Amino acid sequence: MQIAIITGDIINSEGHESSEWLGVLKAYLSKLGESPTHWEIYRGDEFQLRVPLEQALEVAIHIKALMKSIKGLDVRMGIGIGEVTFVGRGVSESNGPAYQRSGRTFESLKEEKLNLTIATGDAVYDRTVNLILKLALGFMDDWSTVSAEIVALALEDRTASQQETAKKLGIQQSAVSQRQKRARLDLVFELLSYYAETVKKVAP
Repeated sequence: MQIAIITGDIINSEGHESSEWLGVLKAYLSKLGESPTHWEIYRGDEFQLRVPLEQALEVAIHIKALMKSIKGLDVRMGIGIGEVTFVGRGVSESNGPAYQRSGRTFESLKEEKLNLTIATGDAVYDRTVNLILKLALGFMDDWSTVSAEIVALALEDRTASQQETAKKLGIQQSAVSQRQKRARLDLVFELLSYYAETVKKVAP
């Protein structure tokens, strides 16, 4: 069975108290499964999690939005898709192509000066989806805290209306609309739809 492994670390964590972001990250990861079976946080600001492959990009972008909601923070993540050949006591002790691809693509991020890439083992697909991601990171890396917050809320509940979001934030509906436009939320949803539809073809 093909799964996705996301390996990541928090950018600029050394300039923040862990209490500012750790609880937020743990709360979100806890919705995805139990630790250490499905996710682990280690070495202070690194993490690894196992998710269904069709959800991997949405989970990664949701984590990015949550971290960028905190001023000065961002996150680097490598997504690896493939088989799991060994299941250890925790996610970080397991192995297989999904883990190896995630680890390798994560290690290459600093050198390539990118914050998010995907490795499926299909060179043509990887080139295409990573080019699209690179273009999307052009605006996602520049999200302000309020833009990131609006994306996180939208991903948390896709059915929520602008009016409901406005009530939750204590702002006008027009302000929600403006924030969603600045965050390019429509493009985020288009990207997620493209990924969910196409990844199944390269990872049946």
